[in-house]
Amino acid sequence: MEVFAEFLSQIENPQHRAGTEEVLTWVTKKFPNLLPKIAWNQPMFTDHGTFIIGFSVSKQHLAVSPEKAGIAHFSEAILQAGYDHTQQLMRIKWDRPVDFSLLEKMIEFNRLDKADCSTFWRK
Repeated sequence: MEVFAEFLSQIENPQHRAGTEEVLTWVTKKFPNLLPKIAWNQPMFTDHGTFIIGFSVSKQHLAVSPEKAGIAHFSEAILQAGYDHTQQLMRIKWDRPVDFSLLEKMIEFNRLDKADCSTFWRK
């Protein structure tokens, strides 16, 4: 989690900071083979040099980005979990619990779907 320490320290709201840290810690423990890093000023996780999932923080929500393919694949599940989404990200409002099961499925989908991907982003 050291790689995310500076990012987390910049989140002013203590509850938002704690919620973000909880999610990042969970991903780190659940998927120890993913590489945690900061890129484009956001925490993310990669596998063999390809993007798997990223996060960003706003006043209203924690944004989860599994790329457009991940959002499209899980669109129905995202809505059933009570979240909304754009084509590129899912929004978890700060007053909503994190659906870790959905997050796990998104990460697994990207790991498998991008197993042979040799670029950072899908083409």
